[in-house]
Amino acid sequence: MKAWTVPGYTETRELGSGGSGRVVLAVHDGTSIPVAVKYLSDRLRQDPAFVREFRAEARLLGALHSPYVVGLYEYVEAPDGAAIVMELVDGIALRAVLQQAGQTGPEAALVVLKGSLLGLAAAHRAGVVHRDYKPENVLVAADGTSKLVDFGIAADRGTTPGVAGTPAYMAPEQWQGQPASPAADVYAATATFFECLTGRKPFAGENFAELALQHIEAPVPEAEAPEPVRPLIRRGLAKRPEDRPENAEAFVAELEGLARSAYGEDWEERGQRKLAALAALLPLLFPSAAAPPASTTAFATTSLWNPGRRGWLGAGVALVLGALLVFTEASATDRTAPAGALSAFATTSAAPPTGRPGASASPTGTASPSASGSPSASASASASASTSASPSASGSGSPAPGPGTSPTAAPPVSPGPTTKPPTTPPPSPGVRVRSVGVTSFRQSDFTQAVVTLSVAADGPATVRLEWFSSNSPDTLGTSQGTMTFPSATAGTARTLGFSGRDCYWHVRATTTPAAGSGAAVSHLTTQRCQIR
Repeated sequence: MKAWTVPGYTETRELGSGGSGRVVLAVHDGTSIPVAVKYLSDRLRQDPAFVREFRAEARLLGALHSPYVVGLYEYVEAPDGAAIVMELVDGIALRAVLQQAGQTGPEAALVVLKGSLLGLAAAHRAGVVHRDYKPENVLVAADGTSKLVDFGIAADRGTTPGVAGTPAYMAPEQWQGQPASPAADVYAATATFFECLTGRKPFAGENFAELALQHIEAPVPEAEAPEPVRPLIRRGLAKRPEDRPENAEAFVAELEGLARSAYGEDWEERGQRKLAALAALLPLLFPSAAAPPASTTAFATTSLWNPGRRGWLGAGVALVLGALLVFTEASATDRTAPAGALSAFATTSAAPPTGRPGASASPTGTASPSASGSPSASASASASASTSASPSASGSGSPAPGPGTSPTAAPPVSPGPTTKPPTTPPPSPGVRVRSVGVTSFRQSDFTQAVVTLSVAADGPATVRLEWFSSNSPDTLGTSQGTMTFPSATAGTARTLGFSGRDCYWHVRATTTPAAGSGAAVSHLTTQRCQIR
């Protein structure tokens, strides 16, 4: 019997699979926009609790508005299946980068930390705690930017959902089953930062009880990190939540001040270049590559119960039992995939969604969750016992929907600095680009504009498109996003997302090799400012 698929989409290939479902690369039939579709497994779909959690994950993605998390296009639920359709990010998991390189270096590690912390900050502002920050849930794009994914076991701030998370990155209070707080996400992000710097996790207990004790009582191993960043390690891995930055946004402010002081004003640019170089060593692991499907899932243990006993031993027992469930699940699904498989993760984690969070494209009695619903754990983690298995994908700028396309049928393009790597090889020596220009730049609604370009070249070149907003027609202002694509597709209409209320939107197009006419820059005055 053929598996159910979301109506209106054609599957291309599988990106990842696990105990809770699978994620596939698909194309929207009406617009040819590539997306990632996460399907809840048939087994879990029989459990109403898992279906509720799957809906809750969709609600959460729809409520988050940030360029640093993967965006929701729509949630579709029918008698034969349930699926989350989300933005496709052409990136690889940080875990794959670390397995290839061992360490990233301090500036690249700071870039990874900043990007994913900004994703966490959006969740914290919405009152949500991620609870499972780890290298598997950070995507690195080809340009060196990073994005946080997989909110599968997220919980409302202040709730007590029980012991959950991935042991190597869990804060002391998580081990003890205390209420979810943003400070726990700060701890996990710092543990990942430490791993980027040193090539190893902060603590390496041989069993869950030992690991729990180390996280709760062992000294912070800050001396193993480069001296300039030790204050961040010391603050982020503090044993008591009140001794850490209160949330991800506060931690970003500390990070930026330290990074500028220790590594100079251009630390971020150098860090992104380093990350891009590391990602370039793994070209076949990007979703855009014609690689075979990955078969792997994350090892995040999830809530088994709400322990009545808050001591570390009780929490350690819960995690041990969780591990048994993980390894039981492993007997039914392949968790021994090589490092390369880890890259193709398509985890449901967010970028700035602009479409309705619950739009359904299914003609067969679908149920769309309301964006106002309370976000909580997703199908990756039920309220009882399960394992986290949400492979993820995220994406970048895509061609705009054609005229007459229904807004519910065509996935809206998310705003923000999402970047798709070039799909053509670097230009051959001798290629000359005579000119690049903006053919059309118009506002389509209050958060989007559509742009088309023209490139005159005597061979294949790469175009870099950037968009900005400001309150001056002469200043580019705040970066809103960037994408790269082959010069042969420059004439394709592309939808760009904008946030904020600035009156002027700007685009800048450059080419590699550089165009003889220089960069093409254009701006428009937004409709709301014209109305005023």
